[in-house]
Amino acid sequence: MKTAIVFDCEFLIAEGAQRRFWCGPYDPDPVIAQIGAVKLSLDGSFEFVDTFRVHINPVDRYGDRYKLDPFFCKLTGITQETIDSEGISLQEANDQLNAFADGATLWSWGKDELNMMAISCYIAGIQPSIPAHQFDNACKLMLAAGMPYEDIKRTRSNDLADYFELEHPPLRGHDALDDALSVAYVIQHLLRNKRLSPAELERGGVALEGLA
Repeated sequence: MKTAIVFDCEFLIAEGAQRRFWCGPYDPDPVIAQIGAVKLSLDGSFEFVDTFRVHINPVDRYGDRYKLDPFFCKLTGITQETIDSEGISLQEANDQLNAFADGATLWSWGKDELNMMAISCYIAGIQPSIPAHQFDNACKLMLAAGMPYEDIKRTRSNDLADYFELEHPPLRGHDALDDALSVAYVIQHLLRNKRLSPAELERGGVALEGLA
């Protein structure tokens, strides 16, 4: 079965860190603490085949475990107790995601792989387990399907399904799986309405013609 993966990551943040570009003296490195993913069939039914969610024990550049900032916990709903009881190593999480994807292209709203593979693996001192060319940016799919560029720039992943006025179960913003589902519902809708083709999801690298 041909499939595509829609994924999302939640990474460490303290209040105001985004405005400071994570440069404040107390800001954590933006390493990931949760990965969520949806496997989407490209065989014509465009059904969701499976879902994936995993929590990671985030570590700093000295190998010490981070204590979650209260702002991060409130934003994501991820508690220190969840990380302590369910968290696994970044290496194991990457390997599980690699097995889940099984060679399919992984799409995120933006470039979540940079936090997952580039920053997090660099900080943890491990080799990325999924090559860069296997990832792509779902914003390009929306552009190819006719979503205005200005709307893409101001729409977050957790708001995308509502932007397209799609009915769906309740989703919690800043939960990696729910954010991935928000994007996946839209991709599924666009495939079923022939505004996207399965080939575009398979190969990645969607052309951005006429975009300066």
